[in-house]
Amino acid sequence: MRTGRPRERAITLRDGFYIEIYNSGEGKGLKLRSETEEAMELAAKQYSRFKKVVILGEYKNGVKRVAESA
Repeated sequence: MRTGRPRERAITLRDGFYIEIYNSGEGKGLKLRSETEEAMELAAKQYSRFKKVVILGEYKNGVKRVAESA
C-alpha cells in the first residue's frame, strides 16, 4: 500500500505510439512510448516473448487518436 498525497492532476501522455507490458499475474502494466508505429511494433514483438503485451495505439495531445475511416 502506498502512502502519501494523491496526485492533484491527471497524467497526460506525450505524443507517440504506446504499448503496455504486463508480467503474468499482475494487474498494472508499464507503458512504453515509441516515436514511430514501426518502432512500437518491433518493441511489442520483442517483449511478447517474455511478457503480456497490449498495444494501446497512437496518442496525440494526451488523447488516443482514432483512425479515420475513408
